[in-house]
Amino acid sequence: QVQLVESGGDSVQPGGSLKLSCVVSGFSLNYYSISWFRQAPRKERERVSCISSVDGSTQYGEAVKGRFAISSDKAKNTVYLEMNNLNVDDTATYYCAREVSWCNVGNDYWGQGTKVTVSS
Repeated sequence: QVQLVESGGDSVQPGGSLKLSCVVSGFSLNYYSISWFRQAPRKERERVSCISSVDGSTQYGEAVKGRFAISSDKAKNTVYLEMNNLNVDDTATYYCAREVSWCNVGNDYWGQGTKVTVSS
């Protein structure tokens, strides 16, 4: 059974940092790329980042480039999203999702989400 479980969401002040985790089961990170998405209230879902299973290459949305970093620990079946210099526009529910093949092709399984609130 394929599962993705996010954790690490919290409330932080602007300028703060958080590290989200996505623990996967039922498949191997050696064969599937993983993306992080976010959705803020009344806004469309936005792709934040992706890490390729093929070569570990990474991609980032323009809004988070230079502030967020995606990584994976295949031994722990976990993908991380380290978020630095957070601002109020980063407030959203963050989801990890399995890519059907390489990054940006499409997603077939999603986690339940973890909430990030950035507020002073």
